[in-house]
Amino acid sequence: MRVSRDFRFEAAHRLEDYDGRCEALHGHSWKLRVTVSAPVGEDGLAYDFVKLADEVNEKVISVLDHSYLNELFRPPSAEKVAEWVWERLTHLPLAEIVIWETEDCMVTYDG
Repeated sequence: MRVSRDFRFEAAHRLEDYDGRCEALHGHSWKLRVTVSAPVGEDGLAYDFVKLADEVNEKVISVLDHSYLNELFRPPSAEKVAEWVWERLTHLPLAEIVIWETEDCMVTYDG
């Protein structure tokens, strides 16, 4: 079974070696989807939504929300954000991370 939960955070970045508008400092309302994979237990749950939210909020959202991503990793691309999130959550039975930089632009990472 796959269980997913969505999260939102605000963060700024600039793509320093990029030839275009994204080279300038700008921000996004990012969306994150974390998907875990686990069998359904005797309690009828594969993974508790509340437990998933607590873990992601503590390890990821509390760090990324209202941050300047260039101070966390380089380059601060959506791809690097996805990899960073995965590394912060390796203690979970991760299946997939999806990061939306904008409503229409996203990356998917499965480790």
